[in-house]
Amino acid sequence: MNILINGVGGQGTLLASRIIGNLVIKLGYDVKVSEVHGMSQRGGSVVTYVKYGENVYSPIIDKGEADYILSFEMLEAYRALPFLKENGIMIANTQEIDPMPVITGAMEYPKNIKEKLSEKINLISVDALSLAKESGSIKAVNVVLIGILAKKMEFKYEDWIATIKETVPAKFLDLNLKAFDLGYNLL
Repeated sequence: MNILINGVGGQGTLLASRIIGNLVIKLGYDVKVSEVHGMSQRGGSVVTYVKYGENVYSPIIDKGEADYILSFEMLEAYRALPFLKENGIMIANTQEIDPMPVITGAMEYPKNIKEKLSEKINLISVDALSLAKESGSIKAVNVVLIGILAKKMEFKYEDWIATIKETVPAKFLDLNLKAFDLGYNLL
């Protein structure tokens, strides 16, 4: 199984990959996680790969191989499109964060990304930022999206909850559990 997670720096892609990776390790799978940092400290693109199965030899996901893509921002979702396999599922936050060329006025943010993606792929788009706010922190977008992913996967709800409890720092646990449930119960 191949899961590509992408967003911009500060959105929690690395925590998301740790939660998924920790879950599949606990369930007995071989797992490889690769973190591809862009300008993560400055709001640039960040991509993480999570691969698991009986035997996994490389953490890299090539174009057309991702079973799932979790995108924390719409332009990043569009950039990840070539990696989604036929009949794969993309779960994307509808938030739009202006990249540097847009901020400087060199480019415009692309229009109608959600509609363009919906025409091509199996897209689940959600305002995860609003759900994260409801959970107690805008930083919980990542766990909202994991909740949606969890509903689509074969693993038990209880296993996800136990893994979040083991992975997330105690002071952020309650809001992350709430964020997970908001995503999980959305669909």
